[in-house]
Amino acid sequence: MSVSQLTKRVRRELTYLDYPAREWTVPRFIDGARVLDVLIVGAGQSGLGIAFGLMLERITNFRIIDRRPRGFEGPWRSFARMERLRTPKEVTGIDFGVPSLTVRAWYEEKFGRRAWGRIDTLPQEVWRSYLDWYRDVLDLPVENEVELMLIEPADGIFLAHLRRPEGIERVYARKIILATGFEGSGRWGAPKSLVAHLSPDLYAHSADDIDFRKLTGKRIGVLGAGASAFDNAALALKAGAARVDLCFRRSEMPRVNPLTWMNFAGILGHFGELTDLDRWRFMRHILDELPVPPTQDAYWRCREFENFAWHPDCGWSFIDEARGTAKVRSRNRRFEFDFMIFASGVEADLSARPELALFSEQIALWRDRFTPPSGEESDSLARYPYLGDAFEFTERHCGAAPFLRGLHNFTFGAMLSHGISGAAITGIKYGVRRLVNGIARDLFCDQSATYYRDLLSYQTPELRTLDSAFTWLSQLGSDAANFESLADQLDPHQVATLRGMLQTSRLHDKSPTVRSAQLGRAKRTSQPKNKRRK
Repeated sequence: MSVSQLTKRVRRELTYLDYPAREWTVPRFIDGARVLDVLIVGAGQSGLGIAFGLMLERITNFRIIDRRPRGFEGPWRSFARMERLRTPKEVTGIDFGVPSLTVRAWYEEKFGRRAWGRIDTLPQEVWRSYLDWYRDVLDLPVENEVELMLIEPADGIFLAHLRRPEGIERVYARKIILATGFEGSGRWGAPKSLVAHLSPDLYAHSADDIDFRKLTGKRIGVLGAGASAFDNAALALKAGAARVDLCFRRSEMPRVNPLTWMNFAGILGHFGELTDLDRWRFMRHILDELPVPPTQDAYWRCREFENFAWHPDCGWSFIDEARGTAKVRSRNRRFEFDFMIFASGVEADLSARPELALFSEQIALWRDRFTPPSGEESDSLARYPYLGDAFEFTERHCGAAPFLRGLHNFTFGAMLSHGISGAAITGIKYGVRRLVNGIARDLFCDQSATYYRDLLSYQTPELRTLDSAFTWLSQLGSDAANFESLADQLDPHQVATLRGMLQTSRLHDKSPTVRSAQLGRAKRTSQPKNKRRK
């Protein structure tokens, strides 16, 4: 079977899941335009999975936007510079349990079953290509090169200001989901204390667009010891850098990956249900005390080069610029670099998000809701948003910003509240389901009075008559047109049932009514379908 045949199979299998088929959200209009039920911001792996989840719940009045061009959503063709994912190849989640929609099904049809058996992890470009296919096979309505500029609360809903190539568009939405990845709750950036007075030509963050061809023959400094630090160092070496020095503040190279420990259903599915103290302690150990190391592959890629060196206990304390050269000081070392790459991660800082500018100070952070025991403090964790059970923002002051329950943060900033779910492949299986269920719950419960009125006015009968089939048919009259009118009102199962009942009745008396009905049925059966409808 080819990938095209797999595509057909997925679409066929989805018809088997078409229950309940009714689109059920209550329409609302402003100035003649329908208010969106959901606006999804970000069309990477999370945004695509959320869109499919909403479709399965028959929530179809949504839009999904991404500021990047088609194929460049998410990090995979930009700053994710690894050769292979560190995620287990068996990972599932955005397939929502549809086997033919899994990455394994797609990979085996594209490269063969034996090829699947030969790999441990997926090549990065393969995962990105799978996401391209996933978007197409599900016909997800992604709008590329559309950027969310500002969210404005508006009478219990939101007015989203979107920048499109042709200008600014304003749309109303009941719910907005921020599926904007690692930086969605803050920002990437080099430490301001180090680069405030440096020329921007001297450095970049590992998440920036870097032209590695320009690093040929140059002395490169990399700050950090995680996977992105080694991935960027490897590309600089491959591009012909004269030397690469990788520096980090810890006394030893990180070697244990705590995120791998998290790959079990209990913590992936239920971390968000732990107490605040338990969640704090888990994440303080994972994020602060046990940083994620480079992969073995990334480390070896760098060690292949004799002009590569790594330096523990070597955090940079000061950088000065002289004649286009960066002079770097650490506690006990001095370096001169022609270019520097800061692989210093992402900082949680909602005030850095322009789309939240109107109300970021009203969003509760962990420091507003939780005080850790003495000796267990963490300034970095304290800045994470404190989220509700469906990833929604919560109020810093009770009753001051109730609209926040309609704004859902499915980003790396959800890590402390919900574990590894908002920006990591391994947590999507549980995180997306929790989010989608919460969205459906809110859309229904917020309109419960409308659904109750609809129930009270519901008058469509299922039991059409209390007479016998023979009596009911007889009452229609003696002409065949009446039988045809009756048959047009029934589904095939009801017609077949009625036919069986009539055949077992004592109809051999050949009464005029029965003869007329039989003739009508015969006439209806013999006519072409399109002619009968005229």
